[in-house]
Amino acid sequence: MSLYVILMGVQGAGKGLQAKRIEERFGIPQVSTGDLFRAMRARTDQLARKVQDIMASGQLVDDDTTNAIVADRLAQADAWNGVILDGYPRNEIQAAFLEAHLREKGARINAVLLLELNLYAAFKRAFGRVSASDGASYNYYFNADGVDFSWKPHEDNAFPPRLDASLAATGEALLRRPDDASADAIIQRIDTFLETTQPLIRYFEAQEILRKIDADQSIDLVWADIKRALSAV
Repeated sequence: MSLYVILMGVQGAGKGLQAKRIEERFGIPQVSTGDLFRAMRARTDQLARKVQDIMASGQLVDDDTTNAIVADRLAQADAWNGVILDGYPRNEIQAAFLEAHLREKGARINAVLLLELNLYAAFKRAFGRVSASDGASYNYYFNADGVDFSWKPHEDNAFPPRLDASLAATGEALLRRPDDASADAIIQRIDTFLETTQPLIRYFEAQEILRKIDADQSIDLVWADIKRALSAV
């Protein structure tokens, strides 16, 4: 039986980490539209050239092209038994296309998992997060054990203080995503999520395939809820 899962959630809700667990448990790949767009830069086929031209012009990739990119990815062998979709669909037009496309394949969207998180907690998870070279993640507000955090003021006070972090045991400097250092950028991402997601929530709720997961709990408890939701479908 195939398993097609849509993963939704505001930044900091833990989608990336939980997607990896779903991959390992159910043997289906995570498909992110961001990754798909980046992959198009290295291809030379007609679809890739079309995407490259759109991106070079500074325009947003339209729904028809986005749908074609996703359909192209779903046709690859590792996706025949299902995928975890992250960042797609972004509107009802894309959702309707996906449903019709899967129906032609004799499949369907099995579950839409909405990782719910208080928006203030979402802000702190993004603004305070740093990562090590081995992929381990830490946070100034939630997960600071073993990490030396410090705020470094600009020498001329021309910019807000910079958050520096390093592992206490090794001194390894931890990395912070540039857009996480901008409070405005984080708020814009939250606003975009709210604007694009609310209509989709209503859309999938009407089909009774939306499953709400409390993301404001431990990683393991979130995973336990996800496993229960997917086992039920």
